[in-house]
Amino acid sequence: MQPERPEPYSAPAKAIWPTTAIPGQPGVHLAAAPDGGAGPEPDEDARPRGAEAKAATPGGLEEIPDAELTCGSGLLDELREQVAQFVIPPSPQALDAITLWVAATHLQPAWQHAPRLAVVGPAKRCGKSRLLDVLTETVHDPMLTINTTPAAIFRSIDGEEPPTVLVDEADTIFGPKVAEKNEETRGLLNAGHQRGRYVTRVVGNDHTPHKFATFAMAAIAGIGDLPDTIMDRSVVIRMRRRAEGEKVKPFRSRRDIPALHEMRDRVAAWARPLLDTAAKLEPEMPVEDRAADTWEPLVIVADLAGGTWPRKARVACARMVAAEVAAEDDHPSGARILADIRRVFFAQREVDSLSTEDLLHHLNRDPEAPWGERGRDGMTSRELSRMLRDFDIRPGNVRMADRTQRKGYMRNKFLDAWRRYCPTVHSVGQPPVHSENAQPALNEG
Repeated sequence: MQPERPEPYSAPAKAIWPTTAIPGQPGVHLAAAPDGGAGPEPDEDARPRGAEAKAATPGGLEEIPDAELTCGSGLLDELREQVAQFVIPPSPQALDAITLWVAATHLQPAWQHAPRLAVVGPAKRCGKSRLLDVLTETVHDPMLTINTTPAAIFRSIDGEEPPTVLVDEADTIFGPKVAEKNEETRGLLNAGHQRGRYVTRVVGNDHTPHKFATFAMAAIAGIGDLPDTIMDRSVVIRMRRRAEGEKVKPFRSRRDIPALHEMRDRVAAWARPLLDTAAKLEPEMPVEDRAADTWEPLVIVADLAGGTWPRKARVACARMVAAEVAAEDDHPSGARILADIRRVFFAQREVDSLSTEDLLHHLNRDPEAPWGERGRDGMTSRELSRMLRDFDIRPGNVRMADRTQRKGYMRNKFLDAWRRYCPTVHSVGQPPVHSENAQPALNEG
């Protein structure tokens, strides 16, 4: 019996997805729909059910029909069941992502990017280390690092057949009191996300410069979020403690490791002959930029396996990336301040400018935003200016409705940043909603 699962990640923004792929040839086995749609309707049995159906991803991803079955599909199903015996990830999509990530480690020479698996949780006993135990016995050539120096790690990475790096208790490396001492480790994990990034060190008595490879897939577990630069290169699994009634199988090395090794060897035997095929595939992705680079190996593995996995991979990708975008928006820095200022201008009928005092008033009184909690009186003008300076936005003199001049911000200075960092928060070109109770517009001088 499968353990109960918590509710899945929330659905992302609407996207459009073409027909699914047959193993090794995405989209070839299905004729394009006349209207450019997603092809024929899937069978009733292929539709998501239960919690997956309730949180169906917009844009037709959940409507992708099953692809041609291969033995790889059955292997991934078995691997998924093996993982689910020992841990309860936060959603079915997270379990799918873990399964695909494990399989992708056996095809590392095919990838341009080596996705990190960030296994994070808010506290102890969330299953992070247990998941790392399972990964250690199922991934390709595991390299478990405990108090390992960066020099030892990159000297252990083979450029042709890299190991899979496994880092537990990452909070002891990247915590606030020790992070500065471990910048080299962070740099190594960042560089190793992309093929062809090397570190140069002098070796031998004559101090000859030597380039060391950094490219390798890595799973990193710890309490709290990892550094932003690592999270941005990761498939993020946000673990949490088991609720009452959720049961898992205790992990016993003598009993369980042989079965996991047998599973690992079967996955490797299936994957290795597909190495050249995997290296040539470039599937269309439901996400863009670095998220697409990170998830591409997982989607390719799913397409090679066929069956329900092409759909599962894309739904997991879209939902989990959207969840991380939402988590980033909730963080009191970065694009969050731009999104909240966008909402203030929208609520004020898209005025040409706002004084710093008025803008801070609206930001600090928003009960859903973190700004009012920054000090006794909330965020200050200096803090606001410092945050916006990263986006090349600076305060200036603005003319108010009473014809006086005050320090403030002009709306047109935000337009480029809004388009780049928060385009889904009230479209920049969208006309404002007028209200009888709205305040008079303030005019730019």
